Amino acid sequence: MREKVLEVRDLSVSFKTVNGTVNAIRGVDLDLYKGETLAIVGESGSGKSVTVKAVMGITSSNQTIDSGSILFSYTENGKKAEKDILKMSRDEMRQHINGTRIAMVFQDPMTSLDPTMTIGMQIMEGMIHHLHYTKEQARKRAIELLKMVEISEPEKRMKNHPHQLSGGMRQRVVIAIALSCNPDILICDEPTTALDVTIQAKILELIKDIQKRLGITVIYITHDLGVVAKVADYVNVMYAGKIVEKGTVNDIFYSPMHPYTWGLLSSMPDISMENSERLYTIPGTPPNLMGEIKGDPFAPRNIYALEADFKAEPKLLQISDTHYAATWLLDERAPKISMPESLKKRIDNMTKGAANLA
Repeated sequence: MREKVLEVRDLSVSFKTVNGTVNAIRGVDLDLYKGETLAIVGESGSGKSVTVKAVMGITSSNQTIDSGSILFSYTENGKKAEKDILKMSRDEMRQHINGTRIAMVFQDPMTSLDPTMTIGMQIMEGMIHHLHYTKEQARKRAIELLKMVEISEPEKRMKNHPHQLSGGMRQRVVIAIALSCNPDILICDEPTTALDVTIQAKILELIKDIQKRLGITVIYITHDLGVVAKVADYVNVMYAGKIVEKGTVNDIFYSPMHPYTWGLLSSMPDISMENSERLYTIPGTPPNLMGEIKGDPFAPRNIYALEADFKAEPKLLQISDTHYAATWLLDERAPKISMPESLKKRIDNMTKGAANLA
């Protein structure tokens, strides 16, 4: 039985700006299960980071939670407990949730680490504050964590400042800090963006290994579908503040149904491409979320758009037990339109490659 640890329902978030109100999140539903990895993908501005920051209780002064609930289930003193994060105060979040039960790894480690403090103190302070460890207990645990994230000479690194470490080592330190209070959920917001490709792969493998050892649940925020293929169990595709397709990683990569997902997959570099082939780009730009959106927000960029797309926004329709997509193409009255031939060819190549690896 899968055990649900997070349930987001009808989450809507807006921001007040000098030019008007931006409706950044427009009714997001999301489920997260213990020990699994969920990837949230989409272009910049689709609402990925705003969604998970709401889960962390991180809000800005011009931000308003317009509707919704975020139910977090956990075990406390051997008993099951559940809290609606949106009903908790900022102080309650910092005391009982942030860092202790839900931790976050941000994309740029230099903005997460204090340049004036040693690495050791930055790892230790959460344990001293939340877990009430003595300094010696926290120091011992910090060294263990540095070993866990595969940093060499951990006793020596404890005395270093962030500027004395490489980008990859700084990101490992940020992961160690996130794990220091034994969280139930680890949120990784573009954790490899600032790193080179070889270090990216090592960081992803490190997080996967730690997840298996500790049994934690992971949310990845990324626009890199290559990362998703390596780490995810389930995928939610976001566009214009809504989830437009969700399913298992195989559903999304081998049987995508939404034209936006087709575009994302088609725009991935492929080693089987011929030199003369041009890499696909999704036409147009994301919609302005400041005004009211009529119809499907992807319709102006969708070469497969139907007349209905410009009149009403489609709801998520069930394709299988695990697979859902919000597109009028799934309506029984819609013409039968399948994915582009170039994407079919790419998926066939991926299928053959997976079979060869197996």
